[in-house]
Amino acid sequence: MPRTASRGVRQIALYRFFGPRFWGVWLGVGFVRLANLLPLPAMLALGRGLGRLAFAFSRRDRRVTLVNLALCQPHLDERARLDLARRHFASLGCALLETGLVWWASDRRLRRFIRFEGIEHLQAALAKGRGALLLSAHFTSLEMGARALSLLNPTSIMYLTPRNPLIAELSRRRRGRHAVQAIPADQIRDLLQNLKKNLIVWYAPDQRFTDKYSALVPLFGQLASSNVATSRLARISEAPVLPYFPERRADNRGYVMHILPPLDDFPSDDPVADTRRFHALIEAHVARCPEQYLWAYKRFKRPGPGGDPYSTHCSD
Repeated sequence: MPRTASRGVRQIALYRFFGPRFWGVWLGVGFVRLANLLPLPAMLALGRGLGRLAFAFSRRDRRVTLVNLALCQPHLDERARLDLARRHFASLGCALLETGLVWWASDRRLRRFIRFEGIEHLQAALAKGRGALLLSAHFTSLEMGARALSLLNPTSIMYLTPRNPLIAELSRRRRGRHAVQAIPADQIRDLLQNLKKNLIVWYAPDQRFTDKYSALVPLFGQLASSNVATSRLARISEAPVLPYFPERRADNRGYVMHILPPLDDFPSDDPVADTRRFHALIEAHVARCPEQYLWAYKRFKRPGPGGDPYSTHCSD
């Protein structure tokens, strides 16, 4: 099946990014590209080292992480939370270098590193002919999880555009090489059309969301501004919704991609209850690999007075 560019997204010539303001980004991209020449265990070890270095210097992100861990892991004492924060930054370093694998590695190379659990659930879902909505979350290996699906079946991915324009353009180009379509987050019609074509659509709606179809839904016992539109998408498309969580192996030798059975009785008549059900699945996977969840993100910032638990610790 041919791969297509995202509708409504114009390709930007890369020469526009050759000015001095982008030199640092180009150096970083070159470093990530070279790091991918290393064997996977060595590359991930390098990534963990970079993450530990970032922990020492990234004061803001370190504080965001520690606030999140205090909110969500209250059973841990201060020393345990600090240790988990350090391991999280090591995981972020791995995620940085994994970007190179996602962008440039061949399918043949990736198949050596990736193991799927639950492929039968995906196959049964696609056999119904309505596509499959793979419901994922922001773990540090999410980019690898999205790319991995293309090894199984034609896949489209929904994404948020990065703020840096050069990273946004490179990301869009590289994602488009491996996906049927890279769908910007505001192009819901394209998502539905891809499901109608019986494709896999990778979708991770777990970040902070305050627009239409948002609600305050508990996550780790904390109210979080959340996207509750998954129920609506499932109802319109009639596609099976399968939770999908990536996991980086602790031995640095690869990844396990967990495809769970389709959610029964989904959607219900209560989008908030449906979203809480998704959050419970996220919490269960965090228990498997807590350092791999995206703790360095202001997930629990909410509109209104007293809605910013980070305000006394860090500024935007």
